[in-house]
Amino acid sequence: MTNPFCPGDQQTHRYTVVPADFAHFAAGGGLVHPVLSTFALAREMEWAGRLFVLHMREDGEEGIGTMLQVQHHAPAFAGENLELTATFAALDGRELTCTVEARVGPRLVATGRTGQRIVDKQKLAARFATLRAEAAR
Repeated sequence: MTNPFCPGDQQTHRYTVVPADFAHFAAGGGLVHPVLSTFALAREMEWAGRLFVLHMREDGEEGIGTMLQVQHHAPAFAGENLELTATFAALDGRELTCTVEARVGPRLVATGRTGQRIVDKQKLAARFATLRAEAAR
Protein backbone atom coordinates (compact mmCIF):
# COMPACT_ATOMS: atom_id res chain seq x y z
CA MET A 1 0.00 0.00 0.00
CA THR A 2 1.14 3.49 -0.77
CA ASN A 3 -0.39 6.71 0.51
CA PRO A 4 0.08 9.86 -1.57
CA PHE A 5 -2.74 11.64 0.31
CA CYS A 6 -3.11 13.86 3.36
CA PRO A 7 -6.14 14.51 5.55
CA GLY A 8 -8.33 17.03 3.77
CA ASP A 9 -7.53 15.80 0.24
CA GLN A 10 -10.61 15.24 -1.87
CA GLN A 11 -11.90 13.02 -4.65
CA THR A 12 -15.04 13.84 -6.64
CA HIS A 13 -17.48 11.41 -8.22
CA ARG A 14 -20.40 12.48 -10.43
CA TYR A 15 -23.47 10.34 -10.96
CA THR A 16 -26.72 10.89 -12.85
CA VAL A 17 -29.78 9.53 -11.06
CA VAL A 18 -31.78 6.97 -13.09
CA PRO A 19 -35.15 5.31 -12.32
CA ALA A 20 -33.39 2.06 -11.33
CA ASP A 21 -32.04 4.03 -8.33
CA PHE A 22 -35.52 4.82 -6.95
CA ALA A 23 -36.64 3.55 -3.57
CA HIS A 24 -38.10 0.18 -4.51
CA PHE A 25 -38.61 -2.99 -2.50
CA ALA A 26 -39.53 -6.14 -4.40
CA ALA A 27 -40.75 -7.94 -1.28
CA GLY A 28 -42.76 -5.01 0.04
CA GLY A 29 -44.93 -3.88 -2.80
CA GLY A 30 -42.72 -2.16 -5.33
CA LEU A 31 -41.97 1.52 -5.75
CA VAL A 32 -41.94 3.56 -2.55
CA HIS A 33 -41.26 6.94 -4.19
CA PRO A 34 -39.58 8.11 -7.41
CA VAL A 35 -36.39 9.57 -5.92
CA LEU A 36 -32.86 8.34 -5.30
CA SER A 37 -33.01 5.64 -2.64
CA THR A 38 -30.75 5.69 0.39
CA PHE A 39 -29.45 2.30 -0.78
CA ALA A 40 -28.34 3.65 -4.18
CA LEU A 41 -26.97 6.79 -2.53
CA ALA A 42 -24.87 4.63 -0.19
CA ARG A 43 -23.42 2.74 -3.17
CA GLU A 44 -22.30 5.99 -4.80
CA MET A 45 -20.91 7.36 -1.54
CA GLU A 46 -18.83 4.22 -1.09
CA TRP A 47 -17.51 4.57 -4.64
CA ALA A 48 -16.46 8.18 -3.94
CA GLY A 49 -14.33 7.00 -1.00
CA ARG A 50 -12.99 4.11 -3.06
CA LEU A 51 -11.45 6.58 -5.50
CA PHE A 52 -8.68 7.06 -2.91
CA VAL A 53 -8.19 3.29 -2.59
CA LEU A 54 -7.70 2.94 -6.34
CA HIS A 55 -4.59 5.15 -6.00
CA MET A 56 -3.37 3.58 -2.75
CA ARG A 57 -3.55 -0.15 -3.44
CA GLU A 58 -0.59 -1.90 -4.98
CA ASP A 59 -0.43 -5.04 -7.12
CA GLY A 60 -1.89 -7.92 -5.19
CA GLU A 61 -4.00 -5.66 -2.95
CA GLU A 62 -7.65 -4.71 -2.87
CA GLY A 63 -9.94 -2.54 -0.79
CA ILE A 64 -12.78 -3.95 1.27
CA GLY A 65 -15.52 -1.91 2.87
CA THR A 66 -15.54 -1.75 6.66
CA MET A 67 -18.10 0.93 7.46
CA LEU A 68 -20.74 3.12 5.85
CA GLN A 69 -22.84 5.86 7.44
CA VAL A 70 -25.43 7.82 5.47
CA GLN A 71 -27.54 10.76 6.57
CA HIS A 72 -30.05 11.39 3.80
CA HIS A 73 -31.12 15.08 3.89
CA ALA A 74 -32.99 15.80 0.65
CA PRO A 75 -34.24 14.05 -2.49
CA ALA A 76 -32.48 13.68 -5.82
CA PHE A 77 -34.69 13.12 -8.86
CA ALA A 78 -34.20 11.15 -12.08
CA GLY A 79 -31.94 12.99 -14.48
CA GLU A 80 -30.32 15.11 -11.79
CA ASN A 81 -26.56 15.14 -11.52
CA LEU A 82 -25.29 14.17 -8.11
CA GLU A 83 -21.81 15.38 -7.14
CA LEU A 84 -20.20 13.36 -4.37
CA THR A 85 -17.11 14.70 -2.67
CA ALA A 86 -15.07 12.33 -0.51
CA THR A 87 -12.63 13.93 1.90
CA PHE A 88 -9.70 11.92 3.26
CA ALA A 89 -10.31 11.94 7.02
CA ALA A 90 -7.75 9.48 8.41
CA LEU A 91 -5.58 6.47 7.70
CA ASP A 92 -5.25 4.15 10.68
CA GLY A 93 -2.85 1.39 9.70
CA ARG A 94 -4.40 0.09 6.49
CA GLU A 95 -7.92 1.46 7.12
CA LEU A 96 -8.98 4.63 5.35
CA THR A 97 -11.92 6.70 6.55
CA CYS A 98 -13.51 9.46 4.51
CA THR A 99 -16.30 11.92 5.01
CA VAL A 100 -18.63 12.23 2.03
CA GLU A 101 -20.99 14.96 0.94
CA ALA A 102 -23.51 14.56 -1.88
CA ARG A 103 -25.12 17.55 -3.61
CA VAL A 104 -27.32 18.37 -6.56
CA GLY A 105 -26.17 21.90 -7.31
CA PRO A 106 -26.47 23.78 -4.01
CA ARG A 107 -28.95 21.24 -2.52
CA LEU A 108 -27.33 19.06 0.15
CA VAL A 109 -28.64 15.55 -0.52
CA ALA A 110 -26.56 13.59 1.99
CA THR A 111 -23.57 13.48 4.30
CA GLY A 112 -21.79 10.46 5.69
CA ARG A 113 -18.64 8.47 6.28
CA THR A 114 -17.01 5.49 4.63
CA GLY A 115 -14.35 3.05 5.76
CA GLN A 116 -12.23 0.79 3.60
CA ARG A 117 -9.30 -1.43 4.48
CA ILE A 118 -6.59 -2.25 1.97
CA VAL A 119 -5.79 -5.95 2.17
CA ASP A 120 -3.76 -8.63 0.44
CA LYS A 121 -5.95 -10.28 -2.25
CA GLN A 122 -4.63 -13.79 -1.58
CA LYS A 123 -5.19 -13.54 2.17
CA LEU A 124 -8.69 -12.18 1.55
CA ALA A 125 -9.52 -15.02 -0.85
CA ALA A 126 -8.24 -17.57 1.69
CA ARG A 127 -10.35 -16.00 4.44
CA PHE A 128 -13.44 -16.09 2.23
CA ALA A 129 -12.78 -19.75 1.38
CA THR A 130 -12.47 -20.62 5.08
CA LEU A 131 -15.72 -18.84 5.91
CA ARG A 132 -17.55 -20.54 3.02
CA ALA A 133 -16.31 -23.96 4.17
CA GLU A 134 -17.42 -23.28 7.75
CA ALA A 135 -20.86 -22.14 6.55
CA ALA A 136 -21.26 -25.29 4.44
CA ARG A 137 -20.83 -27.56 7.46
